[in-house]
This record gives sequence, C-alpha cells and structure tokens, in this order.
Amino acid sequence: MPKAAKTSKAKKIQKKVADRKKNPLFVKEAKNFRIGNDVQPKRDLSRYVRWPRYILLHRQKKILLQRIKVPAAINQFSKTLDKNQSSKVLTLLKKYSPETKTEKKQRLTKLAEQKAQAQKPESKKVQVLKFGLNHVTTLVETKKAKLVVIAYDVDPIELVVWLPQLCRRQEVPFCFIKNKARLGTLVHQKTATCVALTEVRKEDQAEFDNLARDLRQHYNENHELLRTIGGGQVGIKSRHQQEALKKALELEELKKTSQ
Repeated sequence: MPKAAKTSKAKKIQKKVADRKKNPLFVKEAKNFRIGNDVQPKRDLSRYVRWPRYILLHRQKKILLQRIKVPAAINQFSKTLDKNQSSKVLTLLKKYSPETKTEKKQRLTKLAEQKAQAQKPESKKVQVLKFGLNHVTTLVETKKAKLVVIAYDVDPIELVVWLPQLCRRQEVPFCFIKNKARLGTLVHQKTATCVALTEVRKEDQAEFDNLARDLRQHYNENHELLRTIGGGQVGIKSRHQQEALKKALELEELKKTSQ
C-alpha cells in the first residue's frame, strides 16, 4: 500500500525541529555509569546495610516472639493501652511526678530561711509517684497502692512477670504501657519498670475513679488475658508452602472423586 501523504501540520513541526539551532555549550550526551565515569544514581541499599548488633537482636527477638508459642503470663504484656488511654494515664501521673533537684534545692533553702527567721515551717504531705520494683511490690502487698502502671518492654521479663498476678490478688488496678522510657521521664530517670500511685488529690478523684474502673474491667477482671497464648504466626515463605500443599491435596481428592 502507498504511504499516506503527510499533513501540513506534521510538516510544520518537522520544519521547526530542523530550524531549531543546537547550542554548542549544552550538548546532550548519554550517561556512562562505568568505573571512573558518571556518578551512580541513588538506590535503596538498606537491605545490604550492616546494622548495629542491638538493632539486629531487637528485630530477631520480635520475629522470634511472633513464631514461637508465648505463654499467656508473658503474652499479656503485649496487651498495652491504646493511644487515648495511655495519654489519659500519663497526663494524670505527670501531675504527681516527684520534684527535681532544683525544686528540692529551692524548697530546702526556703525551709532554712524560715528556720533562721524563727518561723514555723510549712509541713505538707507531698503526694508523688512511687517507683522502684521493690518499693512498688511492698505498696501492693500492703494494699497502699491505688494504681500500678507496668512497662511492657522490661528485659528480662522475669523481673515483673509475677507483678500482674499480685495486683489481681490484692485487687489493685494495673495496666501495661509503652514503654519503660516514658515511665522513666515521669520520675526523672532513664527508665522505670513500674510506677505506683498511692494518693490522689480531691480535684483528680473523679477522673481517677473512672480510669481505675476501666482498667479493672480491661485487666483485673479480664480472665481471657490469662488464657490466650501468643505467637504461632507463620512466616510468608512457610505460608506459601502450606497453601501450595493444601492445593495439591485438594487436586488429589478431586481426581479420586472423579474416577
């Protein structure tokens, strides 16, 4: 077949391209990515990065906890408060965080001035958070603790694995929260395994009562926490193998039934 004649519009475009003068300063050249030539384009090399040992251990532990069956007593630590609930708990606890070094210094200097002026010093009972595993345990045993908040990422877990059951037995509301560093900031430490609240001011009593009621329902009275076993999740490769085996068995069954 003879070729179709070019339209006037196509001819005009061709003419424009031919008339366009090339600038000798900006000559287009194909890039050469061989050694000693153009710089290689940026690629995602995170797969080949030599990660620090603590990151590797953290990732391996996470995968291991997903694969192996985790006992219910340990698995309950993964059932932490959600974002809204944890923010409510932390805002309440922040009101009762202990004094800093500067605040303590100011208080002591004020007391010293009052003594020097022969005035009667103001002695108020300070209501603050209690921290330290041994101290919190004593408060729970003596039923002085009104609320116990436990970090979910304590390592080794054996340090606090018995504490939820003790709280249940003594009928003290408790909860698990992310993470030990957040609890540490409340008490001016790097980390804290658990914190306890022993007294609440009148203005916070209503808020505390609502919070304690919710936590009792979610943790103290929730018997499913002590029954559900964690882990047992299969990896993607194993899942594909299982699916392929299942399909093969189904095909065999169909062949047997069709014969």
